[in-house]
Amino acid sequence: MSSYTVLNPATEQPVTTVPGTSAEETDAAIERARSAQRSWRAVAPGDRARLLRAFAAAVDAAGEELAQLEVANSGHPVSAARWEAGQLRDVIAYYAAAPERLTGKQIPVAGGLDVTFNEPLGVVGLIVPWNFPMPILSWGLAPALAAGNAVIAKPAELTPLTAIRVGQLALEAGLPEGVFQVLPGKGSVVGQRLVDHPGVRKIVFTGSTQVGKQVMTGCAQQVKRLTLELGGKSANIVFADSDLERAAATAPYAVFDNAGQDCCARSRILVEKSAFERFMELLEPAVKGVRVGDPASPDTEMGPLISAGHRAHVASYVPEGSPVAFAGHQQAGPGYWYPPTVLAPVSFTDRAYREEIFGPVVTVTPFSDEAQAVELANDTPYGLSGSIWTRDLGRAIRVSRGVEAGNLSVNSHSSVRYWTPFGGFKQSGLGRELGPDALDAFTEVKNVFMASD
Repeated sequence: MSSYTVLNPATEQPVTTVPGTSAEETDAAIERARSAQRSWRAVAPGDRARLLRAFAAAVDAAGEELAQLEVANSGHPVSAARWEAGQLRDVIAYYAAAPERLTGKQIPVAGGLDVTFNEPLGVVGLIVPWNFPMPILSWGLAPALAAGNAVIAKPAELTPLTAIRVGQLALEAGLPEGVFQVLPGKGSVVGQRLVDHPGVRKIVFTGSTQVGKQVMTGCAQQVKRLTLELGGKSANIVFADSDLERAAATAPYAVFDNAGQDCCARSRILVEKSAFERFMELLEPAVKGVRVGDPASPDTEMGPLISAGHRAHVASYVPEGSPVAFAGHQQAGPGYWYPPTVLAPVSFTDRAYREEIFGPVVTVTPFSDEAQAVELANDTPYGLSGSIWTRDLGRAIRVSRGVEAGNLSVNSHSSVRYWTPFGGFKQSGLGRELGPDALDAFTEVKNVFMASD
């Protein structure tokens, strides 16, 4: 693949040119990774931990550089980009503690000693999306390295710049050559080769459910280990007994964060009928108060969409005549802008209600009682995240247990904390990332029995 130009989505101007990786170059990188992994797994746990701590320190020192790269490449508001660089650092630091704690078990048996080992898989391929390039890179990278694997990351074509820099920082921190490589290029070339090559033992894919199914089919040919983090159509359930002012004030940020380009976006707001009118009165000023503008400004809360093509995709969900209840600021001038938009009333068959939009568009729908709220929340092929607003503790527990989603928040919109597990139900994914057990996804359990007689 020849070089390609990366654009700034806020200005539509070129940022830089990036060389693409060919299938042959991908194969060569896989062979380098296989060779490097054999040495990396033999590094003493304490030494591997020290190298990962040095890696985290290098990321920390380059935090502002990484944030500014993300502002230019992804259009993320600078405050969000700084947080993302910080999470990259924190996730690496968190899993730097893991090599010295990767313990097995001693299982009581007759006639000898039985022990288990958590063995690294080998080479892990990460296929990283464009919506959160730094955090999602770290979720697979850090635990995979900590467990003794080598990693090859394929960043999204639209947003490769921070991943490329992180690969350089790994070498500067002292990680051996070949242990972590970044291969920019086409998914149909680099990503497909990572899926197909028998030397890659696991794929971690984050992206659309449609492409995830294709990756899953490819991995099935070799029974290749796989983690999928896919789409979402999450519900924000607001009961009449909740703090309506707080629920309405925070609802825009639960869906318009990163311009709605978030698989955890609470893009369906479900409101108890008796509180519906009041909630809408409170929601309108909150939506119109979202600060849309120059990502480089520290005051900006929402930037542009990632590309012209994606903006057209988002706009297709709001054709002329759509029931737009109200909308937020529409940024003028160049850039792939789309205003925060609230649709109500909508039918249960409307595309905007049923499909993942991946943009700053939200629907608001009334419900009659607790049972219908759970039924509506679950009426989707997805099951990634969601929020529940109520002052009734019993109801919070019942609805939390009833909603089919991997990550729920009560009276908040938190979805991802790196020290807790993250992943989806149904077609939102397969497996879990982050948390104390993340290394399980990057190791195989080996059982060894030693006869004593």
